[in-house]
Amino acid sequence: MSIWEGNKKRALGDLFKIDRDVNPDSDEVIIQFFGDLNKVRRIGTRMSTGRIIVHGDVGMHLGEEMMGGTITVQGNTGSWVGCMMKNDAIEIKGDAGDYVGANYRGATLRGMNGGVIIVHGNAGNEVGCFMRNGLIKIYGNVDQFIGVHMRGGTIFIQENCGMRAGAQMVGGKIVICGFISSILPTFQIDSIKQNVKVDKAKVNGPFYRFIGDVSEVGEGKLFVSKTNNPHLKYYESKIV
Repeated sequence: MSIWEGNKKRALGDLFKIDRDVNPDSDEVIIQFFGDLNKVRRIGTRMSTGRIIVHGDVGMHLGEEMMGGTITVQGNTGSWVGCMMKNDAIEIKGDAGDYVGANYRGATLRGMNGGVIIVHGNAGNEVGCFMRNGLIKIYGNVDQFIGVHMRGGTIFIQENCGMRAGAQMVGGKIVICGFISSILPTFQIDSIKQNVKVDKAKVNGPFYRFIGDVSEVGEGKLFVSKTNNPHLKYYESKIV
């Protein structure tokens, strides 16, 4: 099997030590990676079945256009995790870079369209850009523009969130349990909810519920913790 190293093709065995074990009682394919994989890109691209386990950090484009199977990373990842993925699950035990579950520049209708991405640490900018379906759960903090251009699906943020959440979204749901400094003026407060459902489980609030982005005639839902954002209290007077 050959892979690219820079602009040259190399045999996989020239770059990695490869061991193979056969379990006669199972047909499942499990690929495990060990070592420093920071510069290794596109692991799991267009994967359709089986399991990948990375024991350490890994580079960009993990699980790009993934269609099936599972990927688990015990460390951190680069940007573009689950880019344009369609199904099944990616779990990152550490931090992720920018564009989790997003699309490539110019591929406006090809954001994440199914499956689950779980990041136990922090993530960068534009999580879920052009997302159409599926679930992204970030248990740490995220940077700016989560859910930008979002069409559908759910993004859950356990901790704090950067500015401009949901910019130009037209559908889907974003849940922010931590602090966010401000809400875009193109979102209108709708109500206060005591809880919100994420992946069939209730997350206790209370939450401010905003609808938008009205500049896009959007009907996306943005849930923001009331307890952790007392500076947003003035919105309560705008609830009809």
